[in-house]
Amino acid sequence: MYPNVQAYDRGVMFSPDGRLFQVEYAKEAVRRGATSIGIVANDSVVLVAHKNVLEPLAVPSTIQKIFRVDSYIGATYSGLVADGLHMISAMRNKTQTHRMVYNETESVETIAKEISEEMQMATQYGGIRPYAISLLIGGIDRGPKLFEIEPGASYLGYKADAIGSGKSVAQEMLVKSFKENMDTEEALKLGVSIIKKLNEGKLTENNLDISTIKKDVGIEIFTSEKVAKYL
Repeated sequence: MYPNVQAYDRGVMFSPDGRLFQVEYAKEAVRRGATSIGIVANDSVVLVAHKNVLEPLAVPSTIQKIFRVDSYIGATYSGLVADGLHMISAMRNKTQTHRMVYNETESVETIAKEISEEMQMATQYGGIRPYAISLLIGGIDRGPKLFEIEPGASYLGYKADAIGSGKSVAQEMLVKSFKENMDTEEALKLGVSIIKKLNEGKLTENNLDISTIKKDVGIEIFTSEKVAKYL
């Protein structure tokens, strides 16, 4: 035990045993966030996200967890809402700049790399804190792709992944139930079933976001009526 552990807890610096406490705190904020799931199907990417509507008088439609980033890229987050919205805005700016310059959709891995680089800057300097979010970025370029970026700013590609409070249980279920070359409907039903189990069946069209990203139609964020069909 080090005599002045708090000195390493007030800014972004390594403790003597190689830990970044601020990054660990950011990861804890993510673990308290609502669960989101991404699944790569044979011709699409499916995103399913729980909306944790806590205020009884809140308007559920004003709470959004899945976002259109570009025509063929979507993203969802778990963690601090303000940080999530900020990084979604940053992703949109980067993809639109790429489209204006190159007249094409940016690749999913490239945008994941760019956002991870931006998040990594917050782990280097005093006076700022790490982003308290994990992101799932899904999209279509040469094929369906899914990436996770965690608060420490590392990114990794997945066939199926979960973030948020139910991450460990959801990942266990994905490992057991995910199959190569699943079609979109199978992926949708799997994602919704996992979120439903995590929330003990207490799901409505008002606290669940669903989106698909397909090569022929791009990203589609489901209406509440369409979400209700999968509950």
